[in-house]
Amino acid sequence: MFARLREATRTVTPESVLTLGPQGLRCLGLTRQKASYAYGLAERILAGEICLAALARMSDVEAREALLRVRGVGPWTADIYLVMALRRPDVWPAGDLALHQILQRTWRLPRLPSTAEALTFAARWTPWRAVAARILWHAYLSEPSRLMKKAHLRRWRARAALRRTN
Repeated sequence: MFARLREATRTVTPESVLTLGPQGLRCLGLTRQKASYAYGLAERILAGEICLAALARMSDVEAREALLRVRGVGPWTADIYLVMALRRPDVWPAGDLALHQILQRTWRLPRLPSTAEALTFAARWTPWRAVAARILWHAYLSEPSRLMKKAHLRRWRARAALRRTN
């Protein structure tokens, strides 16, 4: 999505988002609701109602609260902004499904942990919970490729066995 936005605007800025307008954002693949949120966010940034530089100077709690006041930004989005854009080391993206799934698989939990259970689990990594989340995301994203490599290896061995018998 971001690549399409960048291609359409060259540089993604609040001004370029406003130039596209909600309909232009929809043409790039955003839903009506997300286009509305993105357009509204651009308007608020340009009006000075939201200052991204000020967010960077706030504590994690203050920045999260400020982000949650923005229409369309929920807890997960606020946490991801803190982790990815502001590079905060001790933010755990509550409710992230990939993190819940990899926690379950890695620690062989009998069921997917709830958000509260995942937060309790992540508390052991304080003050580096975002670092732990990045490592877990890497494990989550690496797992399918590992499984594909195993499947490829099985196919290769099966073909090699066929060649030997022919």
